[in-house]
Amino acid sequence: MITRLAVLLALLTALPSPVFAAEAVTFDFAYLMRDGDPAYVQRRAYTGLTLRDRQRPVEGARLGVKDSKVIGRSLGLRFGLREEILAEETSSVERIEALAAEGVRVFLLDLPLADVIEAGRALAARDLLLFNIRHPDDTLRGAECAPVLFHTLPSQAMLMDGLAQFLFKKNWRKALVLEGEAPADKTLSTAFQAAARKFGLTVTDVRPFVLSNDPRQRDQTNLPILTSGGGYDVVFLADSLGEVGRYLPYNTMDPRPVVGSEGLVPDAWHWTWERHGAPQLNQRFDKLAGRRMTGEDWAAWAAVKVVVEAITRSKNWDVLTLRAFLRGGDLTFDTYKGLAGSFRPWDNQLRQPIQMHTDNAVIASAPLEGFLHQTNTLDSLGTDKPETDCQMP
Repeated sequence: MITRLAVLLALLTALPSPVFAAEAVTFDFAYLMRDGDPAYVQRRAYTGLTLRDRQRPVEGARLGVKDSKVIGRSLGLRFGLREEILAEETSSVERIEALAAEGVRVFLLDLPLADVIEAGRALAARDLLLFNIRHPDDTLRGAECAPVLFHTLPSQAMLMDGLAQFLFKKNWRKALVLEGEAPADKTLSTAFQAAARKFGLTVTDVRPFVLSNDPRQRDQTNLPILTSGGGYDVVFLADSLGEVGRYLPYNTMDPRPVVGSEGLVPDAWHWTWERHGAPQLNQRFDKLAGRRMTGEDWAAWAAVKVVVEAITRSKNWDVLTLRAFLRGGDLTFDTYKGLAGSFRPWDNQLRQPIQMHTDNAVIASAPLEGFLHQTNTLDSLGTDKPETDCQMP
């Protein structure tokens, strides 16, 4: 890694291109978040336990900027990060417009889904780069896609396709689906069922569960009863809150593995990944943030790094030039996951491997051996060009 970086810097220093200024020019990224965002409100169980302690991934963006300082100096650029906390009444579109008037062109959106959709719609024709680093929702890559909106976090379809590949390879072909009441649970369940059909798995049944002490709902609250019968190989759990799911492993009627929201979980990144330079990335993040790197942290880091890579490769920092480069197929981004990432031109989704992990180990990385594609193996994960609902020039 050090040798490759030294060679790259030597080549850039020798480059006679007039694009890069003699004196350092400030190139700012903007990180937008909303005050009081419900996604980051700690949800406690009745016992006081915090089940989903979600952290803002801003440290991933900070690390991306820090990692790019040396390359920035060779390019005549000083990379910076402007962190903006929007009040509840502040329009995200208006704030982006105001920052754009000050010269900022690249935005990392850590905002609620409605804000991201609104920004994509309102700013579709602007010379900007917006990065979705938080939402896996397939609609952002489909009906609500936009030319300005890029995605470094995997889509829900990519995550579920990676998991379905793993189940197929393990010959766990029959899945029982347990589905919670939350809208996010319904979305997750639907995505898994679509992946199951795609890879030839069978969903034996979809059974709802509820959070309740009502004895009349015993068949939807008692996990052994809920998992009895059906002749399945594996249980897929859709439980965004985690209140029920934490009790499911080792508590099924028959001895069966659990995947999805608990047990084996598909994600963009896990802190135990030990190959392709990942330990060094994890250590740098831990030193900066004082915690372990998550998939959303990785997506924020990747958003900064792909822009820096595009500037380095295109020898330009004009945003329309960068956008064309990102979508043009020449980007080969080091994901630290074994395969080079690039953006799908039909929906602006970053191609990348998907990691299947437990709480303390990565068990597999998709695409798995044997799952091929006519142009790019990574396109065996997620929505392929013939399947997309995205209508984008």
